[in-house]
Amino acid sequence: MIQRPRRLRGNAILRKMVRETRVDKSSLVYPIFVREGKNIQEEISTMPGQYRYSIDRLPYKLESLKKAGVDSVIFFGIPDNKDEVGSGAYAEDGIVQKALQESRKQFGAELYLITDVCMCEYTSHGHCGVLCGHDVDNDPTLKLLARTALSHVQAGANMVAPSDMMDGRVLAIRNELDAHGLTNVPIMSYAVKYASGFYGPFRDAAGSAPSFGDRKSYQMDFHNRKEGIKEALTDVEEGADILMVKPALAYQDIIREVVEQVEIPVAAYSVSGEYAMVKAGTKLGYVEEERMIAEMAIGAYRAGASIYLTYFAEELARLMDAGVIG
Repeated sequence: MIQRPRRLRGNAILRKMVRETRVDKSSLVYPIFVREGKNIQEEISTMPGQYRYSIDRLPYKLESLKKAGVDSVIFFGIPDNKDEVGSGAYAEDGIVQKALQESRKQFGAELYLITDVCMCEYTSHGHCGVLCGHDVDNDPTLKLLARTALSHVQAGANMVAPSDMMDGRVLAIRNELDAHGLTNVPIMSYAVKYASGFYGPFRDAAGSAPSFGDRKSYQMDFHNRKEGIKEALTDVEEGADILMVKPALAYQDIIREVVEQVEIPVAAYSVSGEYAMVKAGTKLGYVEEERMIAEMAIGAYRAGASIYLTYFAEELARLMDAGVIG
């Protein structure tokens, strides 16, 4: 007589024992916005509960994250002044550089500091590189991206994460870091970054919306699967140490395919629009916030991500402490 397989039932300890997908706090990365000024903790209207921090307020947020068990952050800078070439991105006294220096001063090596390497927050036109007319000029942009990455590492970054989607930027950054003896600094490439409607709240938070046109010419068409795999493999060849798929929620099939194609870790970025949807749905009473946070995260991990960038990092850490996920 053939017995049908039975689903394991039992108490909470057993259910946790046999979980197929396991995560821990060390895989969480919290995105944080830093801006010029003093004594500023400015709530982002489109991302309730998220703030822009001046350098003097930054340590308080970092301490809160550290106490929750979230030891990794990625910085996004908001400069006071912008220009056509985004010079604030690679300035020695740039906002991200100052945030890195202050973080190192306050926490030493206790936190893992990652930086977003792009031009869009720093250019007066809001595009991710130098322009030639109304188009981004790829090759001149590579030099500035490499210069930006180097300045971040020299200011204290543990890892750099280019998000611009220029062709060849991983190789340009790798060569620049290696030329300065920084061969052990890893690059987490935004390898598979789709031109997505989920980025709206971020552009509000960072003041990085393009002043004309859009970014579809250098970000990826969300209809395309094979293109994503091609971009991922190209970045591996250029020297990326970690690949990122962005956004996370609507692209779990891509996360899975990238994981199956490469031998390096894959990260997923749960972006601002995902955060805003949960917050808006919770406010209206349409969804249960904690359940949504947990299911979105586990979906990304189940698809194969080993690193999860999320504005819900502290909430997820608490859910892990409570045994809801983990």
